[in-house]
Amino acid sequence: MATSAVGPGFLTQTTVFTQTLGASFAFVILVSILLDIGAQLNIWRVIVVAKKRAQDIANDLLPGLGFAIAGAVALGGLAFNIGNVGGAGMGMNVLFPSLSPVVGAAISAVIAVTIFLLKDAGKIMDRFTIVMGGALIAMTLYVLLSTEPPVGEALYRAVWPEEVNVIAIITLVGGTVGGYITFAGAHRLIDAGVTGQEALPQVNRGSISAISLASLVRVMLFLAALGVISQGVTLDPSNPPASMFQHAAGNVGYKLFGLVLWAAAITSVIGAAYTSVSFLKTLHPLIEKYSRACIIGFIVTSTVIFCFIGKPIALLIIAGALNGFILPVTLGIMLIAATRKSIIGDYKHPVWMSVFGWLITIMMAAMSLYTLYTMLFK
Repeated sequence: MATSAVGPGFLTQTTVFTQTLGASFAFVILVSILLDIGAQLNIWRVIVVAKKRAQDIANDLLPGLGFAIAGAVALGGLAFNIGNVGGAGMGMNVLFPSLSPVVGAAISAVIAVTIFLLKDAGKIMDRFTIVMGGALIAMTLYVLLSTEPPVGEALYRAVWPEEVNVIAIITLVGGTVGGYITFAGAHRLIDAGVTGQEALPQVNRGSISAISLASLVRVMLFLAALGVISQGVTLDPSNPPASMFQHAAGNVGYKLFGLVLWAAAITSVIGAAYTSVSFLKTLHPLIEKYSRACIIGFIVTSTVIFCFIGKPIALLIIAGALNGFILPVTLGIMLIAATRKSIIGDYKHPVWMSVFGWLITIMMAAMSLYTLYTMLFK
């Protein structure tokens, strides 16, 4: 779940909003962490206790509801994957400036399909991504320490911001636990046989540690970007995160980040396609039978749409916001399911967790409506 969250959208959203909001982005991060933990704890616990995937729980709650949820999550996954393909194109463009992001995205899609089809390639790519994740953390720490960001100002603005940006909150929460991402972790637990009430301590630890890991990387990246921006640097709007590393770590840092960005994007492309298709399997048995072909088709479709649209930065921001819209629906359904004995048996969902979950559902629904109004009429 953490590796799914820390993709190209995560990197782009963090740097873009840091440049827009400055130190006040710390408040957005703090609020999003609290919402992330509350949402994921509720969703994971219900799925693991019910021993069923989210769409099957929704169908038990109301016949046909699971199909709607599957379609919505898959649509959100498609939006994410279009952005992920764009992120891969941006990474290729950094590594090979002669390649446009669109051409880089097309080449990356071919590589993603090849990795998916080759049995051992996936394991090698997993190890490579872990190494790249370590490189990202090391680079971010270097930038953070070398630019000396105003940490005191960030701490103060975390509780007393100059402005509250609702769209940023929706985008961050959607990019961390919205849409398919939170279910990617919960469904992996189901596949691994980590189910039932006896597994709840493990679920709690796994859920919170996943959010904590992703949030730690977010805070580090925010402080590094804040340090660069506080020096009066204006980031390149065509690739803000790469621009940040170029200003702080020179051309070597710029190229290395391009490789990191590409690795994060290519694994996210495969992960988003796999998880989205796992939801679509509910819709028709043929999707289950030809799941590999459907996953490849999902990647190809994402790539074709990106090649026609372009604009990877805008797509990565919009994808997070769109998946933020989906969260209150899926979380609300899981909270209702937590009250049905036919689904969860004799399990008693903690009252404080239900209250926290419903508060998040209402807040996210209200912020989603506000964001939608802002996008359409302002």
